[in-house]
Amino acid sequence: MPASMPGTDPALLSAEAMLAEFARRRLTPLDVLQAVTERVARLNPGLNAFVVMNPKAIDAAGESAMRWRAGRPIGPLDGVPVTVKDLLDLAGFPTRRGSRTTPTEPVPDDAPLVASLKAAGAVILGKTATTEFGWKTPGDCPLTGITRNPWNSDYSTGGSSSGAGAAGAAGFGPLHVGTDAGGSVRIPAAWCGLVGLKPTYGRVPQWPTSAFAAVSCAGPMTRTVRDAALMFSVMARYDLRDPFCIPGDDRDWRDGIEAGVAGLTVGILRRPGFDAPTDADGLAAVEQAARLLSEAGASVEEAAADLPDPSTVFARVWGAALARLVTSTPAQLVNLLDPGIREVASALGGMTAVEFMDGEALRAQLGHAMGRFHQRYDLLLCPTVPAGPPLADAPTMDPVRALNTEWAPWTFAFNVSRQPAITVPMGTRANGLPNAVQIAAARFRDDLVLRAARAIEVAAPFPVADLG
Repeated sequence: MPASMPGTDPALLSAEAMLAEFARRRLTPLDVLQAVTERVARLNPGLNAFVVMNPKAIDAAGESAMRWRAGRPIGPLDGVPVTVKDLLDLAGFPTRRGSRTTPTEPVPDDAPLVASLKAAGAVILGKTATTEFGWKTPGDCPLTGITRNPWNSDYSTGGSSSGAGAAGAAGFGPLHVGTDAGGSVRIPAAWCGLVGLKPTYGRVPQWPTSAFAAVSCAGPMTRTVRDAALMFSVMARYDLRDPFCIPGDDRDWRDGIEAGVAGLTVGILRRPGFDAPTDADGLAAVEQAARLLSEAGASVEEAAADLPDPSTVFARVWGAALARLVTSTPAQLVNLLDPGIREVASALGGMTAVEFMDGEALRAQLGHAMGRFHQRYDLLLCPTVPAGPPLADAPTMDPVRALNTEWAPWTFAFNVSRQPAITVPMGTRANGLPNAVQIAAARFRDDLVLRAARAIEVAAPFPVADLG
């Protein structure tokens, strides 16, 4: 450890702090990479966050160190370690998607957001675990097994960005790429004590598309809100390869993040169009966040939102996507799929064209209702998850029921409506695991969810997991 940073593990620094130390020449990217990889070697065997490590990371860190020594960093993340979820392409590695059915050959090209991260100087540490094709919340898959929660390894990280959640909480670098089709960034972030941003749909380019292209977004999972905004600034770069990508202004999303919430209106949502469950810890987190936002100058009140039931729409998207996945898998490989995928495909995948169009009409109704909500309220405040994480070794039972009761009842509505939503830590649960709240805003107002999350973070800082 560098003598100028006594008692500080460089692996636990925020990305902003790392960059500041690089600029002051008190740390180098090689110092940070060494600290991170030593931490991975010590802790990952008990967590199972990674699918594969990148052997070229040391070369990238060395090249970055030379640039910093010459005073010529190439971008806003130069030398910062980043992990990439194994639903996204990283050139030179296979994209296994948590499945035993996928090709083992390396892909030739980076996904657009990975290319942007590399262009910004990020050091790609490796690829993190995912549930198979990102289909469910419990953090396990047929390919790599169970990923465990660094706060307590008896529990799941959540998914589908299970490896990113574990890596972030364990201090395997500050920045982690997740993807979110129904809560797959926000749920593991909430259960692992991280900040997780699901941006406005189309902000971050994705190609190849996921199994859930109509609702899926890639987003940052980090230990601080400012790091999430920094990472988002690099990820949200327009790319022609994604036909759904929104032309952007290449802004720094940290601009204005310290403006606070004074004068903003916040509606507390108790019912997201159906009777979504919430435990006592989740309710307490919402009450605490409401008080903090009010004390920071926001106008906070209960909101009686008249929302259509998004569970019907999401179930159709989920079922159709998994049915398409099953039918497109070679017959000799179908039995290698997670049995739950086949169960959901069978139960929900047989919709007619008319039912599909009904689902699209319901999506439009939800988007309209959310738009009307945000005519009155700048921000929406609600739980992120219905309860704490399940036990890591628990089997996945009745996934159709679990989706609306145990997994994602508070998150998938914002995928359907395509608006930004962020989860931010809010103390701990009665069992000592992280607690969280969720904040949403109107489409394209990603800046507002970042501002509100930062205001909460400033008022109630959250510690990293104590792993020794």
